[in-house]
Amino acid sequence: MSPTRRTVLLVGTAAALLPALPAVSTATAEAAPQPAAALQPYASYWYPDSLPSGSPGPGITWRSLKNWRAATDPDLAFNAASIPLARRFTPTPANPTARSGQARIQALVSFGPTSSNPSQGSATADCYALTHWAYIDELVFWGGSSGEGLILAPNAPVVDAAHRHGVPVLGNIFLPPAAYGGQLQWTRDLVQKDASGRYPLAAQLVAVAAAYGFDGWFVNAETGGGDSALGADMLGFVRELKQLAAARGQRVTWYDAMTVNGTVDWQGALDSRNQALFQAADDMFVDFRWSAGSLASSGDLADRLGRSRYELWAGVDVESGGWNTSVDWDAIVPADRPHTTSIGLYRPEWTRDHLPAGHTPEEFHAADDRFWTGRSLDPSRPDTTDGWRAPAVSVADRSTVTGLPFATVFNTGHGLRWYEDGEVTSDSPWNHLGLQDRLPSRRWVVRTQGQRPAVSFDFADAWRGGSSVLVDGALDRPAVLDLYATRLPLGPDTVVELTCRADAGEARIELAVATAEPDAAGAAPPYTYLPVPAAPGAGWQTSTVRLAGLAGRTVHALGVRLTATGDGGPVRWRLGGLAVHDRPARPAAPSGLRITAADGGDLRLAWNRAPGAVRHYTLHRVLPDGTRRFLGGTCQRAYFVSGLTPAAGERAVRFEVRAVGELYTSSAPATVTHPW
Repeated sequence: MSPTRRTVLLVGTAAALLPALPAVSTATAEAAPQPAAALQPYASYWYPDSLPSGSPGPGITWRSLKNWRAATDPDLAFNAASIPLARRFTPTPANPTARSGQARIQALVSFGPTSSNPSQGSATADCYALTHWAYIDELVFWGGSSGEGLILAPNAPVVDAAHRHGVPVLGNIFLPPAAYGGQLQWTRDLVQKDASGRYPLAAQLVAVAAAYGFDGWFVNAETGGGDSALGADMLGFVRELKQLAAARGQRVTWYDAMTVNGTVDWQGALDSRNQALFQAADDMFVDFRWSAGSLASSGDLADRLGRSRYELWAGVDVESGGWNTSVDWDAIVPADRPHTTSIGLYRPEWTRDHLPAGHTPEEFHAADDRFWTGRSLDPSRPDTTDGWRAPAVSVADRSTVTGLPFATVFNTGHGLRWYEDGEVTSDSPWNHLGLQDRLPSRRWVVRTQGQRPAVSFDFADAWRGGSSVLVDGALDRPAVLDLYATRLPLGPDTVVELTCRADAGEARIELAVATAEPDAAGAAPPYTYLPVPAAPGAGWQTSTVRLAGLAGRTVHALGVRLTATGDGGPVRWRLGGLAVHDRPARPAAPSGLRITAADGGDLRLAWNRAPGAVRHYTLHRVLPDGTRRFLGGTCQRAYFVSGLTPAAGERAVRFEVRAVGELYTSSAPATVTHPW
């Protein structure tokens, strides 16, 4: 980072960012009962080799990456992602200014502190629940500090959510400036060579990414004082890291700080002082001090090198200003000529961090929609007078909805309660991004000739998970809500199931199905409207629409059309679930559920993978009266629960783990009891 941003970088990633939590365990998951504080698994972080002098602060564990081994990693089962990186496609853009094949977006996000960052979510709805994955091409799990650790592995929920939307995730290597605790020895540790001239830490980094299931590394070397020899070692290290990473399907991004002569001097450009490092890596983040001229020359140099200019991320620092940040957008993504480079967004979690204490999940998502979509809150109708050129204005969205079965309950990965079939099975707030659904990418496109209703994620009620889609407005004319861009093949037995509920007013609901792309960018999909049968009764209702008449075609877009049928009063309508499939299926059950460590009401559980396709697992406690209480869900095969206490007369606590399939059908349970 440039000097004006170094303080922001370190403060934003220090342990003080979030309240201190118990220290990280150094015992194995299969150990005998141990202190409760040692059971909580956290995201992993390391120094390259040598450790600082003195002792770590509270809640911090100092580790050497050189000594890491997957076989002895006590928290690997909690930290290893399980969702493979999905393939994406680019539909016809939602507006004429959004382009495919040009500028892309990299996001550098601090989801939590370096130390004491829980591996599998926590008991609060207040988190950065990123959902606008459709505009992101690369996510960096930002963090690191001299007093905690310099190398961060992304935690599994972030990776699983990103992968579900087709976004690769990079771990972060941060070698801080000396003024903020950086030691040149750590840089030398990173690029050390063995007797054969190889770089052992490069192999370690690739092994970590493979074991943890993420996609590579962001290398940010900002410790000054180096010389040409260190610069040569760094270049050799990056070359070997990329070679080893590419063999495992991983990536390497270089940050514009250290130059080829070993000094730290932010260029704000691709030039002769960092060209070799860019060529050694897959892409490069260009420091914030770029200008229109330096970006133009950088793009031209990339072209001459036979590289894509869109492998350069022009840094845009939004940590303190968000959408109020002044940016020379025409230097990066001009409207009247090809884009110059790609965009590197530094710390877009501002959309959460700038909100007042006690804010609601709805307030966070309103701010996040404003950031990614723009002031109009409709990517099909961008506000050209908005000084903030939101990503949706310039960058075409992508989708991973390409196969059957497909289902969503519009779960954003956090909530105030947990719902199952419309019933509350836990009244505790929670967050776990790994449980996030593939969500509508164009939020929110509403097509109407009348008054536009408000559309949002709502957390006051849900069918499953923690949220639903709420449509709220007068509906003086029919309104079509675009939901998903898809490539879903249809067979003779394909059906669409909608789970919805009317809270106020009356409306006729139709399923909008398009089997072709729009004629032009910004045009509406060529929808066919199919009636959704009205189910009897109040509350959540699931209706089935058969698509046999479209068999042999491919669905390119799905939406709903609402037409008011009552007295013209406001309509409040919730969409809780959508599923497309040929036949229902129930997953097989997991096996071998066991307690691997325990201390009072704090326990680690593990189980064997259920055969076949599994979306995630849910863990419930069965109370003596037979009531099932939701404790958590995860994509991993291990889970930590804390703070349990005996119910009246309960001598042993009973747990159930179920596999959940893509259609949200659950398996039979695997069970285990544990004596109090």
